[in-house]
Amino acid sequence: MTLLFESLFNGVAIGSVLLIAALGLAIVFGLMGVINLAHGELIMLGAYTTYVVQSFFKLPLLEPLFGVYIAVAVVFAFLVSGLVGLLLENSVIRRLYGRPLETLLATWGVSLILQQFVRTVPLAWSTGLWLTILLALVGQLLAGRLLGSRLPPWLLRLGVWILAVMVGLGSASWISGAMPKLARASARNVDVTAPRWLRGGLDLGDWTLPVPRLVIIGLTVLAVLGVYWFLNRSLWGLRIRAVTQNRAMSDCLGIPTQTVDSLTFAVGSGLAGVAGVAVSLLGSVGPNVGGDYIVGCFMVVVLGGVGSLWGAVVASTGIGVLTDMIGAGRLLQVWPQMPPWLQQGVEFFATTSMARVLIFALIVVVLQVQPAGLFPQRGRMAEV
Repeated sequence: MTLLFESLFNGVAIGSVLLIAALGLAIVFGLMGVINLAHGELIMLGAYTTYVVQSFFKLPLLEPLFGVYIAVAVVFAFLVSGLVGLLLENSVIRRLYGRPLETLLATWGVSLILQQFVRTVPLAWSTGLWLTILLALVGQLLAGRLLGSRLPPWLLRLGVWILAVMVGLGSASWISGAMPKLARASARNVDVTAPRWLRGGLDLGDWTLPVPRLVIIGLTVLAVLGVYWFLNRSLWGLRIRAVTQNRAMSDCLGIPTQTVDSLTFAVGSGLAGVAGVAVSLLGSVGPNVGGDYIVGCFMVVVLGGVGSLWGAVVASTGIGVLTDMIGAGRLLQVWPQMPPWLQQGVEFFATTSMARVLIFALIVVVLQVQPAGLFPQRGRMAEV
């Protein structure tokens, strides 16, 4: 019984990582129909943001608060990845709606650009760049409200950008001097130092639960509940669902459809950044870390049903449990009296890579019977 519970816990933990990584894709792909191959790189940006935040908290002034840097990293990872997603939607995706092949190729090119950007630009200067863009966007919003029409719009935007660039360059220069590691860290993998309370495990008799896995499961639960509330209880969530079901009618009713598109893409991208925080707690962070999750994210979204939040929850949990049961060879331990012919097949797939092959084959079989996924959309949304 203990072995079974341990396998279920590991499966839920694996599924939680997949689910939190797939949540953003479930919004972008499920609700907007955009095939975003750069989603893995948004996860990567969230993981690097976690490393940058924990580097700040190692400074003498903030070191007493090092134990809470994870909470701060979640907020900044959401903002950084959401900002990149917002820029991606406004500059590339907006011109390609309804053209899935072109969107796929464009986002694949963006993913390569982001990978090379991380490889070549030190984290100190990339931090200054994102800070410049964030300050420019916020500054234009605040300056427009405070100054109103006292200055010409072009002069206001120019002044805000000049100020943001000066602050960004100064910040990058200061970071390079105060934190030499960030001035050098780019192509090589980096390791995130977990706070003391995130290390070790929780002992329950003969069973030990790793604390990082518990934290990731808790973060996933909060993310799912937050997405559910946002889509079903908030005003902008109602607008997103309205635009998804009938864009023309929503536009006639005065809903700003372009703003809804930008917000949806920004929220989905921000959730990818939150997934990067979880991924950074499991191992080293490198430029290719997002590529390890992009296929699994699409598997979760397609198997659960495009646009179905609870379908993504069920699919990720099922994939996680099967991965642990088959890949770790636990099925042989749980069922020792397995028939010899079946035992040989299980032993053949008792590695992580081969388990993924078997699970992918099972998903293909399921989609042959249920092409729209386990929880297909009903009503008008299924027609878009």
